[in-house]
Amino acid sequence: MFLGKFLDSLKRCLRKQQVLSQFNHAIQSAYKKKWVVHCEPALASAEHVVKYLGQYTHRVAITNQRILSIKDGKVTFIAKDYRDNATKKPVTLDGVEFLRRFCLHILPSRFVKIRRYGIYNHTLKRRLDLQFVPETKPDIEQIIKQGKPPETR
Repeated sequence: MFLGKFLDSLKRCLRKQQVLSQFNHAIQSAYKKKWVVHCEPALASAEHVVKYLGQYTHRVAITNQRILSIKDGKVTFIAKDYRDNATKKPVTLDGVEFLRRFCLHILPSRFVKIRRYGIYNHTLKRRLDLQFVPETKPDIEQIIKQGKPPETR
């Protein structure tokens, strides 16, 4: 039932814009496909949705709680060792190496991070990995000399 109503509404919209003939073949093939529509009731409230999405869209590379110590130019933090059943272990890195790894998680300006949709869709990941190589990587030594992180605009 949904299939028929949806495609009928789509055809009316395309007819109004006088472009129906360009999409007729695609619409006819859509009628032949089996559609499965999964509908669920709306979530509790807009606030609930924002909190849920916020868990995934605004995470940082490492939280302050995971950093154990910073001394003598070394940073010690807790990380999961996936080679050992994801057990949490302390890792100590040279400060420059820690900053280099942290900077790998800084998103380009105006880049929206939503996982599992768009370019983060797992089915596209392998194909896109080679297409989106950054033009330049941040120069860690230069960042340290300037004493400030690169601008993210």
